[in-house]
Amino acid sequence: MAGHALGVNGRCQAEPARATARAVSPEGLVVGIERSAEQIATALRSAREAGEDKLVEFRPGDALRLPLRADERGSFDVAHTRYLLEHLPNPLGVVRNMVQAVRPGGRIILADDDHDILRLWPEPAGSEPLWNAYIRSFERLGNDPCVGRRLVSLLHEAGAVPRRTTWVFFGSCSGERNFPSYDENLKGVLESAREAIIQAGLLDRTSFSAAIDALKVWGARPDAAFWYALSWAEGVRPQ
Repeated sequence: MAGHALGVNGRCQAEPARATARAVSPEGLVVGIERSAEQIATALRSAREAGEDKLVEFRPGDALRLPLRADERGSFDVAHTRYLLEHLPNPLGVVRNMVQAVRPGGRIILADDDHDILRLWPEPAGSEPLWNAYIRSFERLGNDPCVGRRLVSLLHEAGAVPRRTTWVFFGSCSGERNFPSYDENLKGVLESAREAIIQAGLLDRTSFSAAIDALKVWGARPDAAFWYALSWAEGVRPQ
């Protein structure tokens, strides 16, 4: 399958970009846009280690000012973004750029979080206030931590025709081999926001630490369950 694909991501998603490139090779082209030079370097290193550094072109750039040549605009078959819109005050501007980047009939794929849907059971002590503080830390920056529920509206407002919605399930339970990874990832995400949450007065230091300790205990329970899903929406540029 030949084709041109554009990836615009909050973190340089090297493996998804290379997987797309494998699907469109050898005649196709995949361009990955990332503003962090460090993330691009990591993506290129991973690609070289996998012997796939020729499959995708990573470009430094901003999602609101896509680094595309004049002849590339309106030429891509697919434009895809994941884990980006939740981190921007102007997600609509990004989606508009994606719509303009694809050809008429081309697809725009949005995948992003709605943090309000996380459920842990049995619920660890203090986990709800901690997660709510994490959500509010997005709002303090003018971002939308629940942008996942808005993806279809964003497609429509950007001039695309919405065609499909679904969930990508991220969840696990104590009896699954991958459960420790989910548990560690959750704690890592929260720890990365510790100082921002405390300094903003969204939760005090003692309560934050107690909630993290409760998560550690919860992760060792034989009946622990983690429920979450990534919001996914697709649209097409009108002919």
